[in-house]
Amino acid sequence: MQEAKSATRRHMLAARSAMPGEARGWADLATWKALRDFLIESVEEGAAVAAYRPFGSEPGAALEPELPERLAVVYKVLEPVLLPDKDLAWREVGGPGGQEEPDQNSDGGGGPTPGGRTYGPEAVKQVAAVIVPGLAVSNDGIRLGRGGGSYDRALARVGPEVPIVALLRDGEFGVQVPAEPHDRAVTGVITPAKGFTSLR
Repeated sequence: MQEAKSATRRHMLAARSAMPGEARGWADLATWKALRDFLIESVEEGAAVAAYRPFGSEPGAALEPELPERLAVVYKVLEPVLLPDKDLAWREVGGPGGQEEPDQNSDGGGGPTPGGRTYGPEAVKQVAAVIVPGLAVSNDGIRLGRGGGSYDRALARVGPEVPIVALLRDGEFGVQVPAEPHDRAVTGVITPAKGFTSLR
């Protein structure tokens, strides 16, 4: 199973890297608009939302301002901070300081961040929605991450009623992803062409 997941990761990462910069910019703007519309309908203004900071070829990486800052105009945004044991703590966006370059094997967790109020791993229990990275999502919501396991641990703390939405490129939804016992399915995906798709 791990070999199959690794092969799928390599394929998805190669496809993302091959996407021209102009196409990424268009796709990221479409993704942002769909995410914004989904949150307006689903989450009250001022509520806490967990969201990552896209990097490299990830969906949303070309946005300026960056995704967490865009969300922080309306919501209390918690971004992940990777702990030494690969679990995720959470930092409130808007405090002083910046985020270190994420570890590309860490599932988007990033490194320790100076400034901003930081909360422990349990803080994710209080959010109204979670925006997660992913390389692919199956039709039944199983998410393929980068293999670090950080989000698997974090999502196990999220209540069943809380929406968990993965941001993907076109062609990354509906991919066969082998499920493991610890996998927590996402409840929706956003792609540039189709916008938000509910998996509930």
